Amino acid sequence: MKARRRTVASPVRLDGRGLHSGRPVRVTIHPGEDGIAFRHGGTRIPAAPDAVTGTRRNTTLGDVATVEHIMSAFAGVEITDAEVEVSCPELPALDGSAAGFVAALDAVEELTPTEIALPDREVVVSDNDAWIRVQPGTGQWTYSYECFGVTQTVKCVMPDDYLTGVSRARTIAHAHEVQALLDSGIGQGLDIGSVVLIGTDGYGNEPRYPDEPARHKLLDLAGDLYLAGIPARCLDVTAHRSGHTAGVRMAALLASSRCP
Repeated sequence: MKARRRTVASPVRLDGRGLHSGRPVRVTIHPGEDGIAFRHGGTRIPAAPDAVTGTRRNTTLGDVATVEHIMSAFAGVEITDAEVEVSCPELPALDGSAAGFVAALDAVEELTPTEIALPDREVVVSDNDAWIRVQPGTGQWTYSYECFGVTQTVKCVMPDDYLTGVSRARTIAHAHEVQALLDSGIGQGLDIGSVVLIGTDGYGNEPRYPDEPARHKLLDLAGDLYLAGIPARCLDVTAHRSGHTAGVRMAALLASSRCP
C-alpha cells in the first residue's frame, strides 16, 4: 500500500532534563528524507527494532535513551522522516508526556509517498498475563491496565484521538517506589508535576485523565511500535499490561513484514 511521508518543515529545538539521568539536554529535530534516526556524538542510529539496546524502564536506541515519548509523538503527528540530534544520550522528560514534542511539530512538509507492506494476519506477543495483538486495520487501539484493583481500559482511534486523548498522559510513578528509584539514579529529570503518582488507594496528585496510567501505557506502546515504520492508522492494536520489552518484540515482528 502507499503510505504518506512527512517531515518537519524546519529545524525544531527543545531543551530539558534527561528523564532518568536528569542531565541538561538539547534536542534538535531536523528535516529528513531517510526515515527517523537519532544522532549523538557523530553516530547516526536508525529508529528501528534491531537498533534497540535496552528496554528497562525506557526504550534505548544505541546509546540514546528514552526515545519512546518522541517516537510516540512522531506516530501521533505522522512524522515519518526526521533527524533527531541530542546533546547528551537521552531525550528530555519535558512534562513527562509526549505533549511538548507534539506542540513542537506544528509545521510539517509532505514528502513523496512510499510503498509499505502490512502483516497479512494477526500477530501476537505474550509474556505470562501481558500481551499485545496487532493486525491490519483502521487505527482502532485498545489498552488495559490494572490500577487500584480495577482494570482501566482505553479505546481510541489513531491518530485522530492522539492529541487530546493520549499525548498529555504522563509517566507513571508508584508512590512506594519513588525514593528507591531516585536513590538508584532513575527518574532524576521528573518531578511531582511530570508524573501521575499512584498510591495504594488512589492518585497522589491530580491526574490529567481519570485513567491516565492506561493512557500513558498506550502512549509508550505507540512509540515502541512505531519503530516498525508502520502508520498507527493502518493497525488495530489490543494490549494488556505490556511494557517496552514486549512492544519492541512486536515492532520487530511487524518490521519483518514491512518491506514488499
